[in-house]
Amino acid sequence: MGILRNLLTDQKRGVFGVAGEKRGYLYSVVGKMASVREIKIVRSESLGHRSEVSSPEAKVGMRVEDLWDEQKPQLSPNEKLNACFESIPVSAFPLSSHSQDIELRSDTSLAEAVQTLSKLKVLSAPVVDVDAPEDASWIDRYIGIVEFPGIVVWLLHQLDPTSPRSPAVAGSDGVSHDFAADILDNGDSAVTSGNFFEVLTSSELYKNTKVRDISGTFRWAPFLALQKDNSFLTMLLLLSKYKMKSIPVVDLGEAKIENIITQSGVIHMLAECVGLHWFEDWGLKTLSEVGLPIMSKDHIIKIYEDEPVLQAFKLMRRKRIGGIPVVERKSEKPVGNISLRDVHFLLIAPEIYHDYRSITTKNFLVAVREHLEKHGDTSAPILSGVIACTKNHTLKELILMLDAEKIHRMYVVDDSGNLEGLITLRDIIARLVHEPPGYFGDFFDGVMPLPQNYRV
Repeated sequence: MGILRNLLTDQKRGVFGVAGEKRGYLYSVVGKMASVREIKIVRSESLGHRSEVSSPEAKVGMRVEDLWDEQKPQLSPNEKLNACFESIPVSAFPLSSHSQDIELRSDTSLAEAVQTLSKLKVLSAPVVDVDAPEDASWIDRYIGIVEFPGIVVWLLHQLDPTSPRSPAVAGSDGVSHDFAADILDNGDSAVTSGNFFEVLTSSELYKNTKVRDISGTFRWAPFLALQKDNSFLTMLLLLSKYKMKSIPVVDLGEAKIENIITQSGVIHMLAECVGLHWFEDWGLKTLSEVGLPIMSKDHIIKIYEDEPVLQAFKLMRRKRIGGIPVVERKSEKPVGNISLRDVHFLLIAPEIYHDYRSITTKNFLVAVREHLEKHGDTSAPILSGVIACTKNHTLKELILMLDAEKIHRMYVVDDSGNLEGLITLRDIIARLVHEPPGYFGDFFDGVMPLPQNYRV
């Protein structure tokens, strides 16, 4: 309870055939045109080692290295890592870009929130309670964290007449609004004629609903923060075992956020530690050696390439997951990947949003690719297709690929490319540390208040 208050040698590689050749590398399956599937081979070695110039993340790794050498020899490698990370405060974690600049007021409209998040190219931001007194503590100052994909999914959910709509939301004017009625009053043809985006952004609900009005809805996270003197171990456990995607670090004196640490930020830190003894000792273990993947093929939520893409986003919302593989109906092989953050393409790409209810997942992937290529954006994760590996690949190879491609999940396939499992950033972090007995006491036994209707 007090903890929350006051991380190169030769190795066996997976071998599988592609175009008649045997390769031992990670590869990605990129969905192109309707009947074309391209296999892109990605050599693990091509990722290379990090720059000789020490990055802030590498400096954290070297700090772990120094602590590693000081640990008692009778400790196991896992126990050594736990002890090292327990000795480093989260204040040592490098500052994320915009971490001190991005805060949304609770009276910000959804339209303003989307504009701000899009402009700064971030997916989430903490929400400040404008009604909190000036001398409020940090826990009273913030009401939660809102995510851009969550806003878009919520808007689409209000619009969809085939699904039970959420209760009408009272806007700042005190009047309850029905989003579907706002849109449909403009004529259903507006939804399907290519004017959907214009109608959406001109709707009264979009303009007047405040961020605070959707608290407790999909992808809304309660504000659980760390203090600067809390340990890396605490942070890593929260991001893995306790399934938090990001953790704010607060300055108690200022009652403000000093940093926001994400799962992807931790993976980037690990990627910068390549070559350090402690990382190589841990990172050269194969997936099968560390018990990955945890999620087998029978438990993976998937969608077929001929199903409507809206169904993919509904599945992600219903199953509370951040991504879903697109598979061929006959072979069950993955041909693409759609993540929750890709939902915004339904709003910004005219060739997609005018037919958003019926466009298939395969055509959605093709349309998004064409849209991004048209606008010169080659860095979007959706362009990576399906990034896959085998159980014989190492943690190190996985980390380097996840960091290079800026993706949040890796699919595990067999030698023939058939889906075998799924590995997330959380799974990898969970293999780095373990929770000591009684570490959090009873903190997670119902004492953390959650917003009403919480369903992150």
